[in-house]
Amino acid sequence: MTQEHTVNEDMEEEEEEEIEEQQEDWEDWNAEEDDSDPDFLCLFCGSKYSSSETLFEHCSSNHYFDFQSIRKTMGLDFYDSFKLINYVRSQVAANRCWSCGLTCQSNKDLQNHLHEVVSFKDIKLLWEDDNYLKPFMQEDSLLHSFGEDEDAEDDYNPSIDREDLMRDLGNSVDFEKIFIDDQNSLDMVPSDPDTTNENERNVTSCALNNFLDMENPLEKATINDIEAKEDIGSSDRKRKVKHLKVSFANVVAKERKSVNENYFGAYGSFGIHREMISDKVRMNAYRGAILNNPSLLIGATVLDVGCGTGILSLFAAQARASRVIAVEASDKMAAVATQIAKDNGLLWDGSPSIQNKQCTGAVNVVQCMVEELDKFIQIQPHSVDVLVSEWMGYCLLYESMLSSVLFARDRWLKPGGAILPDTATIFVAGFGRGGTSIPFWENVYGFNMSCIGKEVVEDAAQLAIVDVVDSCDIVTNAVAVQNFDLATMKHDEMDFTASFELEPKLDSPVNHSSDMQSQTTRCYGVVLWFETGFTSRFCKEMQTVLSTSPYTPKTHWSQTILTFREPIIIASGEPNVDGLAVVGTDTCPASRIHSRISIVRAVLHRSIDISLETTAIGSDGRKHSCPVQIFNL
Repeated sequence: MTQEHTVNEDMEEEEEEEIEEQQEDWEDWNAEEDDSDPDFLCLFCGSKYSSSETLFEHCSSNHYFDFQSIRKTMGLDFYDSFKLINYVRSQVAANRCWSCGLTCQSNKDLQNHLHEVVSFKDIKLLWEDDNYLKPFMQEDSLLHSFGEDEDAEDDYNPSIDREDLMRDLGNSVDFEKIFIDDQNSLDMVPSDPDTTNENERNVTSCALNNFLDMENPLEKATINDIEAKEDIGSSDRKRKVKHLKVSFANVVAKERKSVNENYFGAYGSFGIHREMISDKVRMNAYRGAILNNPSLLIGATVLDVGCGTGILSLFAAQARASRVIAVEASDKMAAVATQIAKDNGLLWDGSPSIQNKQCTGAVNVVQCMVEELDKFIQIQPHSVDVLVSEWMGYCLLYESMLSSVLFARDRWLKPGGAILPDTATIFVAGFGRGGTSIPFWENVYGFNMSCIGKEVVEDAAQLAIVDVVDSCDIVTNAVAVQNFDLATMKHDEMDFTASFELEPKLDSPVNHSSDMQSQTTRCYGVVLWFETGFTSRFCKEMQTVLSTSPYTPKTHWSQTILTFREPIIIASGEPNVDGLAVVGTDTCPASRIHSRISIVRAVLHRSIDISLETTAIGSDGRKHSCPVQIFNL
């Protein structure tokens, strides 16, 4: 008993020391924050102020934006107000009026246009999207401070269940551990086409660091509209402080869990798997690479990440791999893959046969996420010879499954082991009128419905569209914008910014003039596609390429279409131009289009954000820059 009592005392002392160290770290962190003199940047111009109060007074008197009045009139809570600030910043970056949606040519024009809110009806819908919970501007001091006065005046203290609160807040969550999508999600705030990385920003939880006011003896935390106030004056309460430091991390974790459940649940639908298996381009590429490279597969240990029905695992077993670990997160599909392997005599049962003293079958289906594989089976790190996965999504990176593949590569693949496919490339080209819905609506059973087509094109300027583009509707050259080496790439390389130039195709069938000196056509936007390669690095006997190009047979991935707000007139040759006209118009066609594209993982797990900056360049060197566009997929 004495020994046990001593051990307990030691444990309590160690725990108290640990808590005191964490509290000191937290206080040091807060002290650093307090020592800084925050600059509050105006939502609409470059003016800076020493407090949020003076900033909002400036916005009200100079930009017709009365933040506190809007909050009161619309009954905005903390999260709604947080989203409103990010929404306004995003609109101003695009030179767009936050209340009426009018796009201006410059920030100066926007300043002149700003006006009082005409009607508050339905305006809140403009920033309903939870993407606006993501800080639009890095280290935006305004997000930390706008609610301070309200917190001081608000005496509302609803009763809550203590156990539920502590369960929601989580246990001992450190700030260093609050990351969204492996610390690599980026926020896109493109503003200056001449700066390369300004629109690449790491999304961290710093925007909500002051969400809890640690200087106040009443500790306050908010999760899912639940407020709790804890008196931490006594030493007994010190142990609870660490539980109240961070709430946003648990919200993010719950959101990611929910998205993952929906994502893997969706793959429980057989219709999706039929579509993928019916894709001959997809299947022929994988089947050819697996079955026609015996030096790679015979006797190998293979890891199939996201096996689905297990078709790639069956190919690997057919290619005489000694062991195939088929990992599938969907419980339904894991059961289905197990049954399929069993029905085909390829399921590994873990017991040696009498004849050859080897385990019968090769395929071992494991229902889990690959990041947790070693919790479900015995597997040594770096023990896999071949890692195979069909991880590609729309625009290559949608679904963010590549991060799981890279995790599996780093954790389980042997040094020098093979990854199939081992390369991936994203391509871009400009498309013409036929790539839009305009022609369809111009003749609907003999009736002109082009007014619908125009509206659809306007809507398409805000949303990435997945559809098939005919090769005859491509009006520029194609350019590779990003190459990925899957054997060596790092996780943060999934988020990238790249610049490219498009020039008119001389043989484009969709031109507007037959002038021998020049041919003009309208470029309505850009189309993205990808190719993955099974190269000679690992596939010694037979190499293959899986292409989703408009110039090859169509696949279930189709292409990804990004539509310009206004088409850009482009011309090959030497057109006669009006030196006073805007470049990219009928009277002054552009000779080329310079663009910069950023593709990053969005805060909404498994989604991606795309930003596109476009500049029309005339034959005389003059330029016309179009407002930046943000697309979500």
